[in-house]
Amino acid sequence: MPILESTAQILILWGIIGYLLGSIPGGVILARLMNLGNLREIGSGNIGATNVLRTGNKKAAALTLLFDAGKGALAVFLAGIFAANDAAQLAGLMALIGHCFPIWLKFKGGKGVATYLGVVGMLAWPIGLIACALWLVVALASRYSSLAALLVAGWLPLAMVFLGYMTMFVLGMALGLLIYARHWGNIQRLRSGTETKIGAKKPN
Repeated sequence: MPILESTAQILILWGIIGYLLGSIPGGVILARLMNLGNLREIGSGNIGATNVLRTGNKKAAALTLLFDAGKGALAVFLAGIFAANDAAQLAGLMALIGHCFPIWLKFKGGKGVATYLGVVGMLAWPIGLIACALWLVVALASRYSSLAALLVAGWLPLAMVFLGYMTMFVLGMALGLLIYARHWGNIQRLRSGTETKIGAKKPN
């Protein structure tokens, strides 16, 4: 991607575009199209793939995962083509914020893990590959999606430094802090041993 050189107007534009892309609630849309009901009234009420999986429809969960990762990646990709690296990073950050606080759902969105992975993967595929691999290993071993997300978000900024992606460090920290903030309830449940495992149906 180009070096950091965007004007304030360009940054604002791509920040808005990134937010609007991130705000598209893929899980909610897919649940309705596939007659799975209102996702906000299922399980935890979250709009992400983990909660879609609680409907018992693995295809819908996989599609939601791809959709949410894709919108983050698309925001970065478009900004990287038409603007500069700083705009791409901002678009990615705003896409994650859009997913977590979507205007279409009265700012009540998801945890942002898939979108987070899409953003970092598009900005730097080696970082994205490591993040996905780490998430998968921890999730399969523990069956806790939240634990996997927290470990990835906490570790990835250091990986950015060690692998030479210094320009992404501040973004990595910002994305990580947002992931931790959105998972605060999960952190408390992990500590108390009451966190719901992947595939388990959480009571309404």
